[in-house]
Amino acid sequence: MTEKLTFPDGFLWGGATAANQCEGAYDADGRGLANVDVVPIGEDRMAIITGKKKMFDFEDGYFYPAKEAIDMYHRFKEDIALFGEMGFKTYRLSIAWSRIFPKGDEQEPNEAGLKFYEDLFKECHKYGIEPLVTITHFDCPMHLIEQYGGWRNRLMLEFYERLCRTLFTRYKGLVKYWLTFNEINMILHAPFMGAGLCFEEGENEEQVKYQAAHHELVASAIATKLAHEIDPENKVGCMLAAGQNYPNTCHPRDVWAGMEEDRKNYFFIDVQARGEYPNYAKKAWEREGITVEMTEEDLQLLKEHTVDFISFSYYSSRVASGDPKVNELTEGNIFASLKNPYLEASEWGWQIDPLGLRITLNTIWDRYQKPMFIVENGLGAVDNPDEDGYVADDYRIDYLAAHVKAMREAINEDGVVLWGYTTWGCIDLVSAGTGEMKKRYGFIYVDRDNEGKGTLKRSKKKSFDWYKEVIATNGASVK
Repeated sequence: MTEKLTFPDGFLWGGATAANQCEGAYDADGRGLANVDVVPIGEDRMAIITGKKKMFDFEDGYFYPAKEAIDMYHRFKEDIALFGEMGFKTYRLSIAWSRIFPKGDEQEPNEAGLKFYEDLFKECHKYGIEPLVTITHFDCPMHLIEQYGGWRNRLMLEFYERLCRTLFTRYKGLVKYWLTFNEINMILHAPFMGAGLCFEEGENEEQVKYQAAHHELVASAIATKLAHEIDPENKVGCMLAAGQNYPNTCHPRDVWAGMEEDRKNYFFIDVQARGEYPNYAKKAWEREGITVEMTEEDLQLLKEHTVDFISFSYYSSRVASGDPKVNELTEGNIFASLKNPYLEASEWGWQIDPLGLRITLNTIWDRYQKPMFIVENGLGAVDNPDEDGYVADDYRIDYLAAHVKAMREAINEDGVVLWGYTTWGCIDLVSAGTGEMKKRYGFIYVDRDNEGKGTLKRSKKKSFDWYKEVIATNGASVK
């Protein structure tokens, strides 16, 4: 049997960014302050991201990379033209909530913000690029955090519904693929970024996280309902930070530990894709003394308005152990994991596992039987450009090619349904985890360093033409 090298007709190849990591222009045209603006680079970043340290405004002595980022707000036409040159079929981006509603609780939106995204979407369509829009990508107006406590407050449902209604109405016909929350499971690991949460001393943090998670899950169902009502052509997806948890050994306690870690992540998608809270979560809440306040109307919304597809990010697999003595962790990102001795790692300690992507695709397909979309995947690496800004990034090409092969095998040999693939950081941008610019993912180099210095000039890397050929051949160029 000859190996089939191409992907399904209409497969959506593209790239992904997030507003707070690329737009900059943090106070332009009426935009309000957001949580992602006030997270600095440096040693305090993780404490702020996790809600342990409060930083609600800019403070002296810190550098805030999201304030300017790569200035895509003023350069989006140049950037989208480059995406068009690569042949993108789709471009995943996010809405900065505080561009549309600067404080978050206004009755009327900011027209300048709405116009910016309308122009951006029209620019995408000029090149035949279908926008894939994340409504909330670690993005919450600071006013909603200071005044209401972020997603711990049920009033957030009202504010989010108003945002969604505004977006779905204004961009009807321009956008048909929507994601409600980026990496919704990150609320457990990075609660300030994921839900605008900060904790008081002595507070039951798990209780607060799961109450906020319930509010986000109900908000997602409301968004799905609205999207379908306003335009039946709309397709709404959830979004998970994915990656299979392997047992550290074949000892049953390690297998159990891996399953428990997976459940913590799939819990969110169980609700969004199946429409109800799983029994294992209810039992865990009982054991841990967590009481999540919810109404019958909430449960009905969750049941009746499940997502159309499941999207996820995949960078690496993870390893879990039930043995408390086994504790050598990878550097990784916000997810702590045991080291896998069979895998190589990136410069930031992320373990490289293309087969793990195939395993993850099969696990999600078997669990939910809904179409999937890989909306983040890539290799963060230090790039060394020549005097013209050219980077010979064969290491990135090798990483991506291996993952493209894994996707192809999952589709052609395993029968999973995959709609598309958007590589993360298709143009260099600010890292969400570390705030660095030197941790680069893009096909396009941006002259900007960790201190915010540089011309912001864009230049093509070797991987630019490689990905262009992948798209042109619908994957067949990857042997």
